[in-house]
Amino acid sequence: MRASCGMISAMASDESRKRFAGLRVLSLESRRGPEMAKLITNYGGQATVAPSMREVPLETNTEALAFAKKLFAGEFDAVIFLTGVGTRALARVVETAYPLHRYLEQLRKVAVVARGPKPVAVLKEWNVPIALTAPEPNTWREVLRALDENASAVPLKGRRIAVQEYGVSNPELIAGLKERGAQVTSVPVYEWALPEDTGPLRSAIAALARNEMDVILFTTGTQVDHLMQIATEMHEEDALRRALSRMVVASIGPTTSERLREHGVMPDLEPEHPKMGFLVSEAAERSAEILHRKKGSK
Repeated sequence: MRASCGMISAMASDESRKRFAGLRVLSLESRRGPEMAKLITNYGGQATVAPSMREVPLETNTEALAFAKKLFAGEFDAVIFLTGVGTRALARVVETAYPLHRYLEQLRKVAVVARGPKPVAVLKEWNVPIALTAPEPNTWREVLRALDENASAVPLKGRRIAVQEYGVSNPELIAGLKERGAQVTSVPVYEWALPEDTGPLRSAIAALARNEMDVILFTTGTQVDHLMQIATEMHEEDALRRALSRMVVASIGPTTSERLREHGVMPDLEPEHPKMGFLVSEAAERSAEILHRKKGSK
């Protein structure tokens, strides 16, 4: 009896991993493409990965070096770190002019704010105290809300605040800080560019236009921008929009969903937590029902 129960349990577990049930799933991941493809396959999907972006250091790091000079001169009261990759990249730039241990000593003298778990992990590794961490889903709104709720710990009015930016500027966060009386310095560290080989992305857009995909997964707003940019270059933007309206559009979280809406695309789902594993799992769980509903509404 125990063996039979174990077999039934194993079968049920296996079925739970196959919830895509053969649906064609497109991911636009680049660095984590292989990991995403494996996750999709494990959940029973037919995975296509079309890298849509690459991380490129800024050709000139003058803003980052100017930030370091001001930090060492005591001209900042707080620093807001938005990404883990950007936190490390900024340190590498600063190291071209100052020893890392001296940079970390300066950070320990100011109020440090982290947008989410990735910059938190880096700062903890460096033993840099964190005055404030924004809660999930870790967007600019949560950063401002956390600052509002902890004004005594990290006051803004009249304070000099540096913001480590991630790829593109965050005008809403900058504006919100300025509205609260802060003197804000943006510190861009890296930017996103299209992949050197856009062939896979173009092939994916062509497949989308032919209605050969059922689900698309977005893990950053830049993926949305680049997908639309290449579709426009291919004169396939209208076909792409029609395809997305028929598919399951899964967004990893509010910031990415906001970018989709800015492009006129309505996301169908966001996972409970803004993480890649949750995104794939919940898309696998809900895609069949969403597709059925969309087809019924046509």
